[in-house]
Amino acid sequence: MEETTTGMIDPVTGEIFDEQQLAEQLLQQSKETGVDLVGSGGVLTGLTKRVLETALEAEMTEHLGYPKHGVALGENARNGTRSKTVLTEIGQVQVDVPTDRDGSFAPQIVAKRQRRLSGVDELVLSLTARGLTTGEIAAHFEEVYGASVSKDTISRITDTVIGEMTEWSNRPLDRFYPVVFIDALVVKVRDGQVRNKPFYIAIGVTVNGERDILGIWAGADGGGEGAKFWLGVLTEIKNRGAEDVGIVVCDGLKGLPESITTVWSDAIVQTCVIHLIRNTFRYASRQHWEEMSRDLRPVYTAPTADAAWSRFEEFETKWDRYPAISKLWRGAWTEFVPFLEWDIEIRKVICTTNAIESLNARYRRAVRARGHFPNDAAALKCLYLVTRSLDPTGRGRARWITRWKPALNAFAITFEGRIN
Repeated sequence: MEETTTGMIDPVTGEIFDEQQLAEQLLQQSKETGVDLVGSGGVLTGLTKRVLETALEAEMTEHLGYPKHGVALGENARNGTRSKTVLTEIGQVQVDVPTDRDGSFAPQIVAKRQRRLSGVDELVLSLTARGLTTGEIAAHFEEVYGASVSKDTISRITDTVIGEMTEWSNRPLDRFYPVVFIDALVVKVRDGQVRNKPFYIAIGVTVNGERDILGIWAGADGGGEGAKFWLGVLTEIKNRGAEDVGIVVCDGLKGLPESITTVWSDAIVQTCVIHLIRNTFRYASRQHWEEMSRDLRPVYTAPTADAAWSRFEEFETKWDRYPAISKLWRGAWTEFVPFLEWDIEIRKVICTTNAIESLNARYRRAVRARGHFPNDAAALKCLYLVTRSLDPTGRGRARWITRWKPALNAFAITFEGRIN
């Protein structure tokens, strides 16, 4: 069907109607005939067959230079049709593909040897991004569409994004990011035996308040990375164009603070307060978590660094039964206090990873659904597919930008000369 500014044109009758009218006609036809809308022999299946065959006939007309039932202009001419079954987003559809006498016709809408439309590939990639295994996706196609798709075919479809992922991982970046978050995600990878392995995600906030996922990197088993690993990751980001960063928010990863200041000498290293609090609870009895949380609040909401230190000493005295907590906070104090220079509203977006929790939730949901991965490449592919599935223009993007406006206005003053 051909689309116009007023609606759709029926390729056979030439009638013009809008999409609402089309939907109503299909629904009415389904009711009158008792035929389902979707599935084998459904109304939409018949419509899809009609549209594809009309498009193929149009391609043949362009190829030969004369319409169907017309007079051939040369030696080559139409030579009947051949039946072909293709997998579409609504199931399997059998179409009659026109052929020509000398076999030179090469259709584009359904190419030679093509057994599925591109929308099916996108559906497979979308299901993979949601954590479904190849077996689960194959079962989904069988149950919903009555179509048989092998696990090998599904793997080949997902493998098509590897080149795209490589290109994405090496794409140029902005010159300056006011804030970069670096977070770790634990993934189970089978290497002889199933092990917990960290994968690191760097997310930059642009000068326009937009989220930019800078890259994803696989760490070592047990997360034993040091300064050399982080120097390599951060240097890679810088070499891709990120010459300067205002603030890097991270979670006390070994060797990371030193590497940050080596690569970006003017960057402020800010520990993630939420992670610091969560790590605090690891050393305390669960029955004390609620009271301890109340006692920590005056520390990270203090108006100045000196006031925060005084509140922490009070906390330390009260909870001296947990010396490991005292050691944890004292060790992180240098990277904890920078955000105290900002007002409360700005602290909300720069001192925690709440701004990226929704993204992390998407990653974790996909990872948990899979259980474990055979190797690093499979895990990276899954995480990239989640990244790829994010809506760059949706309501979430608008909320993100709105939330960052107050902080960005303050950054424009603090980082004047660097941000522009």
